[in-house]
Amino acid sequence: MSAPRVLLVDDHGAIREALRIMLESHGLVVVGEAADGETAVRNATALRPDVVLMDLRMPGMGGVAATREIQAQGLADVLVLTSFDEDELVFGAIRAGAAGFLLKTADAATLVDAVRRVAAGEGMLDPRVTRRALAALAGAGAEGRPGDGGERSRADAPARGIPDAAGLTGRERDVLDGMALGRSNAELAEALGISVPTVKTHVSNVLAKLGARSRSHAVAIARGLDAGR
Repeated sequence: MSAPRVLLVDDHGAIREALRIMLESHGLVVVGEAADGETAVRNATALRPDVVLMDLRMPGMGGVAATREIQAQGLADVLVLTSFDEDELVFGAIRAGAAGFLLKTADAATLVDAVRRVAAGEGMLDPRVTRRALAALAGAGAEGRPGDGGERSRADAPARGIPDAAGLTGRERDVLDGMALGRSNAELAEALGISVPTVKTHVSNVLAKLGARSRSHAVAIARGLDAGR
């Protein structure tokens, strides 16, 4: 497999330069940059990267709107880089179809692995990001459960909120639970005792049956948080 081609989107030039150095030093190919959402969409159209590494807060068109447009046109997968204070924007990006979420504080190895996963169609959900965003928008505080040994938030729970009408099989629900915990295809395969290609088939079926645009969007739907489906 050839090295993933990446488009960097951030309104700070120094951050884009640092990301470029980090990715290229690990063998990835940076095909272009953008400082705002409009330029990101335009460059994604012209350059057709495998992955767009997307900031959320930018002047003009922000990262959520740019993600929505890039996904609507099928230009590339979007990996969002986010901070701890961007929960609402993260949820907007989930609805827009972002394939993955990673904290800006991630080290080089984690970032490179995330880009490779997204480029391979796996997605990358940093549990610290998705749990915070989903818990914030659920509007539910931590709920103690017997046997938990403490409190457990709704966002930490498996994705068991899907109605039977969704038509998911038992195995597909197991896969969805694993997706909610941020597990990769390889980790799901090991946990469930099935092959990676079989996991990919189940993931595709889950997305299709839920009408989800990405793994993270499927998790949001599963927890009953996406009223805009």
